Amino acid sequence: MQNYNYTNVWREGLFKGKVALITGGSGTICRQQAAALMKLGCDVSIVGRDTRQVGQVVKILEGLSTGSKVIGIGDCDVRSIESMKGVADRTVEQLGRIDFVICGAAGNFLSDFNHMSANAFKSVVDIDLIGSFNTVKACYKELVANKGSVIFVSATLHYYGVPFQSHVGAAKAGIDALSNALAVEFGPLGIRCNCIAPGPIGGTEGFNKLVPNKRKFQSKIPLQRLGETRDIANATVFLFSPAADWITGSIVVVDGGFWHMGNFNTTDMYPDLLKEKLLAKL
Repeated sequence: MQNYNYTNVWREGLFKGKVALITGGSGTICRQQAAALMKLGCDVSIVGRDTRQVGQVVKILEGLSTGSKVIGIGDCDVRSIESMKGVADRTVEQLGRIDFVICGAAGNFLSDFNHMSANAFKSVVDIDLIGSFNTVKACYKELVANKGSVIFVSATLHYYGVPFQSHVGAAKAGIDALSNALAVEFGPLGIRCNCIAPGPIGGTEGFNKLVPNKRKFQSKIPLQRLGETRDIANATVFLFSPAADWITGSIVVVDGGFWHMGNFNTTDMYPDLLKEKLLAKL
């Protein structure tokens, strides 16, 4: 958890009286989003599958001493609409309402097409895309009642071809499409839907999996540094704040300009290792 003073950038108490529900809330990025919202007055519901990990993150967030409330809801499966309806009901029961929703639950692993089972591909799509649908569906009545706002955590992997990431790229492309459609449908109700597409964020599990050679990696990013979780948190605050009242259906890329450089990420694996994997045991 990064120690960062969000009130140096944003008005103190900006989200006083608001409540955010965050799936994948115990993850490295999502817990920082939660911390930022809490430091600005928002109450937060942390939702995850691993009850123990959710509890640990709740304790960390409680230690911030912000005055905001935080609850944890573990043993949740975003792939189940019934599970998510239960989560939404418990959040409203304990915190009173839901204004903001962050769809951050995600699955990822490295696999070439040849070695990826149909079930493995489906699992990532189910967690990322179906899970996002189920989360918004479960929170829909609250979003309507409170003219709420949704942020989907996407990626830039589908902007170009990334080997070993076909499952995630397909799922995140679907999330972008879902967000765009819901932005148009929900707009007349006063509900905004946007995506944040993180680039390489240092210290996260995803970054450690995808970037084996980290030493020279920063020089490939136009802004010459790895992203930090606070970068995603600041984008989150902006999109939920009144400053973004006329922004919906947007994909905010937070990556230091990296995706414009093309797929430098996989040069060490392409093409020899990829060919070896794709042709194995045909």
